[in-house]
Amino acid sequence: MIQQNSRRAGFTLVELLVVIAIIGVLVGLLLPAVQAAREAARRMSCSNNFKQLGLAMHNYHAAYNKLPLLGTGTHPPTGTNTWSGLTNSSNMRLSALVGMLPFMEQQALWQQISNPLLLRTDGSTTNNPGGTVPWPAMGPTPQNIQYPPWATEVAAFRCPSDPGKGLPALGRTNYVSCTGDSAINNRDGYLNVRAGTQVPYVASTGTANTASASMRGAFVMRKQTGFRDILDGTANTIAMGEIATDLGDKDVRTIGGRLAGNNNTAPFFNDPLYCRNTVPGIDPERPMFWGVPTNGSADGRGFRWADAVPLFGQCTTIRPPNKELCGMSGSDRNLSATMSSRHQGGVHVVMADGAVKFITDSIESGNQSVGNVRSGQTGVRAPGAPSPYGLWGALGTRASREVLTDGF
Repeated sequence: MIQQNSRRAGFTLVELLVVIAIIGVLVGLLLPAVQAAREAARRMSCSNNFKQLGLAMHNYHAAYNKLPLLGTGTHPPTGTNTWSGLTNSSNMRLSALVGMLPFMEQQALWQQISNPLLLRTDGSTTNNPGGTVPWPAMGPTPQNIQYPPWATEVAAFRCPSDPGKGLPALGRTNYVSCTGDSAINNRDGYLNVRAGTQVPYVASTGTANTASASMRGAFVMRKQTGFRDILDGTANTIAMGEIATDLGDKDVRTIGGRLAGNNNTAPFFNDPLYCRNTVPGIDPERPMFWGVPTNGSADGRGFRWADAVPLFGQCTTIRPPNKELCGMSGSDRNLSATMSSRHQGGVHVVMADGAVKFITDSIESGNQSVGNVRSGQTGVRAPGAPSPYGLWGALGTRASREVLTDGF
């Protein structure tokens, strides 16, 4: 007679703990790969967004034989400061993204902007304008949160890797226009909007000369450009660049530090490393963050997709990607504002021919101790001279006759 064992087969506690430990180790090994795969997907989505912007830019050019204007919109009834907040006009402060809306499946938003609008973000019917008095066609200036289009977040303008959202930003953007390798007078640009009561406004000779000499990119503030102006070749010229939006954490890439002397006299004209080397300035123990007070909470990078001023609507090719902002505030006319991103190791750009490229942080950027090109200078800083900032600077200029022999 065979006697059966009454004990039931199973795992011991030690065996179960070993299995759990092995599973934990495998999950720990797998998690970085999963995170990397997710970031790769987000980076691809960001690249696709930029590709759509490149197509919209080309479709706009095909329709009008020119690029969308940076610094577009309506004139106020009388001359005023560029930085003035207005409800009766956009004060020629609108970014190139506004004009591209109809060419990227945003016709509904464009219809709201291009026509008088009787809506307010807070829903009020008593506060004006937008209550019982409509907002003007092309809207007010872009800091007006009660104008619904300016507070609208457009998915095509956002990089999925960027976690920024909510106030104090309005509608955020991660994509801005490239104005070249100089930070001089990029807010006022070619057209002087403070010319008394003249409408339309007329640029002074000094303003026009300064803008023509320093704004060497595909886009020039308040001056129409087209592909025919890009003499270096559309495949060799950056049209738009990626920026990270501010998270309120004093990141040197997304908000300016309040440094002594860093105002409209702009010491970084002559020394692009001014903000990097000024002490106190950047926190030496946390070199990606400021160790001094920063600009106002509303002066974060990428906070207004509809605003053309340097902080919100422009980028330059002076400092390499993911380096510090150097300027005074959101309304500053001068800002060294390089590109930045939440991707590892670089940023996306869209070239003037519509191609999307990924530029690494280590791109060759020339002599960072040489001052910006500007009117009245000679030698390497003379108007029309090749960019002093190497391959990076050359990619930002449209007509400096640089020949690019290396890939990037």
